[in-house]
Amino acid sequence: MLIRLGATKSIASPSLRCHAPVRSIRNLPRFLRQPQNTQTPLSRSQKWTRRVAYAAALSATAVVTYNTYEPFRHTVLAADRIGRVVWAVSLGVVDYKRTFSKTYEDDEAMLNAYSTCHQRSAERLLIALQTNGGIFIKLGQHISSVNLLPWEWTSTMRPLQDQCFPTPMEAIEAMYIADTGRSIEEQFSYFDPEPIGVASLAQVHIAHDRETGKKVAVKLQHPHLEEFAEIDMKTATTCLAWVKAIFPEFEFTWLGEEMRKNLPLEMDFCNEAANAARAMNDFSGHLWTTLYIPEVFRVTKRTMVMEFIEGGRVDDLEYLNKYHIDRNAVSRELTKIFSEMVYINGFFHADPHAGNLLIRPAPPSSRSRYNFEIALLDHGLYFDIDDELRINYAHLWLSLIASPSAKTNADRRKYAQLVGNISPEMYPVFESAITGRANLKALEDAPDTTSLGFKRAGSLIDTLQQSEEELEAIRRALVQKDGLLPMLFALLRRMPRRVLMILKLNDLTRNLDNSLATTHPRSRIFLIIARYCALAVWLDERKAIFDEWRFTGPTWSSLGSYFSKWWSFHKLNDGIRLLEFAMDTQAQIVMMGAWLRGLWRRGFVGASRAAAGLEV
Repeated sequence: MLIRLGATKSIASPSLRCHAPVRSIRNLPRFLRQPQNTQTPLSRSQKWTRRVAYAAALSATAVVTYNTYEPFRHTVLAADRIGRVVWAVSLGVVDYKRTFSKTYEDDEAMLNAYSTCHQRSAERLLIALQTNGGIFIKLGQHISSVNLLPWEWTSTMRPLQDQCFPTPMEAIEAMYIADTGRSIEEQFSYFDPEPIGVASLAQVHIAHDRETGKKVAVKLQHPHLEEFAEIDMKTATTCLAWVKAIFPEFEFTWLGEEMRKNLPLEMDFCNEAANAARAMNDFSGHLWTTLYIPEVFRVTKRTMVMEFIEGGRVDDLEYLNKYHIDRNAVSRELTKIFSEMVYINGFFHADPHAGNLLIRPAPPSSRSRYNFEIALLDHGLYFDIDDELRINYAHLWLSLIASPSAKTNADRRKYAQLVGNISPEMYPVFESAITGRANLKALEDAPDTTSLGFKRAGSLIDTLQQSEEELEAIRRALVQKDGLLPMLFALLRRMPRRVLMILKLNDLTRNLDNSLATTHPRSRIFLIIARYCALAVWLDERKAIFDEWRFTGPTWSSLGSYFSKWWSFHKLNDGIRLLEFAMDTQAQIVMMGAWLRGLWRRGFVGASRAAAGLEV
């Protein structure tokens, strides 16, 4: 069909001829005409005004959405927290890659470069953890307590044990009502809005209970923890997995796994109250003990009202001097408390830093033999230790205090394998982790020479003091000996978590003994641990014999075995007590010498301060 609209122009094709109409725009109907732009172009200032208006409208919308729409607010805050940690970890990874890939003139230059890199990376991560708070503070605390890590990392993270930021009172009040159904004002006649202590998961306020009139301590969880707990744990585990992917030998994924497993327990104050009650029951049969656990009055998942304990930090020498408390006795009693938890009860406090320990003058009703009590706080995380691991670890410790011999050397490696799955080549690193010393000398080793720069101890009760040369040798070994640092991380990865926590307890007792400036030899606290290990082994052996008698009755052979093991225990125990007496006498002589020097300088005030380990 051919349609003609006015003038047409034909378009030829081999097979088809069609005619396209040609028409002036002016002749087209109005609705078919192309609209023409008649607006005046915007000036530069008008363009900027429009952009500012758009930005302001977008910002206002974001602010309103942030304040009124919870999912959006949560997403923004979570992204900010993730980004902060990822950035710190990324910079650290790049820093380590550059530092480890360089060549150095000598070992000293390499040691300094590695140390500086450790310090830079630790400080970056510290800032990110402090800013995020909450669970990330807990992660930093875990890092600070693993003394197998480089010193720069543990010392940098140590402030996180005490430096945490409080939650505003408005948020605390809202959480208290949500959890208890009553307001703070209804519950307490007085409530101090300023917390006396702030930790990674909670803060503590002083209050007076309205019903009983008692002065109490109110422990309140930071409300924001639940909001970000899951995303924070995922961020932490992802970052640790990323580090492992880039540095396969530096594996810390176990740290994230431990947090994911244990953090829900620590965030449940009902679990904490149950742990405190069980620990209190474990020591209830003692006629004498310096341990005191505050009573819990009321508890919900995020709130706890408990007995208020007024005292000082266990390592506060000024406080000890004020109340005439013997710092040597404090160190010994701390070691006894934790040794009994581990080796006898098999149920122990797993977060035992100095901030969780208070010391106070013993009240009239106290069961303490001394003029002080040690209050143990924060029972959120405890570990059970099964009997087999507990007894094998006791055997290992007893082998470490034994004199060097072929049997001793074999026993040390045998029980290290049973306790921590430690291979022979990894044993020296494991031994240093337990003892804090360069690995102990075996009988077959060559005599000590000056080439080492220090003398190696033969056992843990060797009175040889740890020298600066020995500490420096341990530090240098981490960077000078091929494969030692990866072996250290492999040790952390394969060691049972319970054993790691026991090592943490050992580190606590060593560090507190050092900070208390005790006058007894370092090996004094090792003797206490050995005495409890000997008791644990004897009780286990006695139980096995009694169990046998229940089925077969006493036989001459079993009676002989019983008295043989009884004699071995008492021989070892009495020998340890004799050494303890000698060391305590030596400590008193040293303290008396300090007292006399202080008396000469500043009279009785100076004598008291000098005997307490303070400057005169």
